[in-house]
Amino acid sequence: MKKLFSYLLAGTFVFTLACQSGQKKTTGETTEVKSEEAGLNQLSEKEKADGWVLMFDGTTSNGWRGVNKDHFPSGWEVVDGTLHCKASGKGEAGATDGGDILYDKEFSNFILKLEWKISEGGNSGIFYLGKEVEGWPIYKTAPEMQVLDNERHPDALLGKDGNRKAGSLYDLIPANPQNAKPAGEWNTVEIMVYQGTVVHKQNGETVLEYHLWTDDWNKLVAGSKFPGLNPDWANVPQAGVIALQDHGNDVWFRNIKIKEL
Repeated sequence: MKKLFSYLLAGTFVFTLACQSGQKKTTGETTEVKSEEAGLNQLSEKEKADGWVLMFDGTTSNGWRGVNKDHFPSGWEVVDGTLHCKASGKGEAGATDGGDILYDKEFSNFILKLEWKISEGGNSGIFYLGKEVEGWPIYKTAPEMQVLDNERHPDALLGKDGNRKAGSLYDLIPANPQNAKPAGEWNTVEIMVYQGTVVHKQNGETVLEYHLWTDDWNKLVAGSKFPGLNPDWANVPQAGVIALQDHGNDVWFRNIKIKEL
């Protein structure tokens, strides 16, 4: 009987400890819970520790200017925590003081993350490894991840095998799977560039991968429209700027951040 009592007492003690270790504190004590998720246009402590840098603070255009311009064009605005390209209805001709914008620093090996939202019938793009050439739009020098309303914009029907739909390497490689969200909804993007290997992710899925400066790359470009725009287009530089396209439609960008590799 004494041995049984000892077992019961020991069991009660263990049970009590287990309950105490798992119970919530309710008598004037609060348990601090730290979230690893960053707020809008912010970096989490983990991201900071991992080397991420915020490219857009949500309230100013600091770091951004027009391509081949010394100022942030009036065709764009900072509103509601976004970089917003205001629709001109003129396509690539853009507004009087519109045009593509770039972040005023060159990058070589990196992971770029951002979110975009397009208007109905809208078109835009995300350029990387671009070079400014006086009198040229950035697309004459830079690969582009397409931003598009796939349901309404005619570019979705052009090109080859859907290589002008959202997430695609524009006019070259289609995004597969094609998982873009409809106009008016936010899409997430991750672009990795490392020593010639490039990966596009859209809404959490890898949609394409390719390799710069290879024979396959040169053949791919040769069969596209780009040699007609710039005979040296395939010779993408090892470092260049990141830019956002003004295609004459409303488009919004936010949570723009980069990690150099």
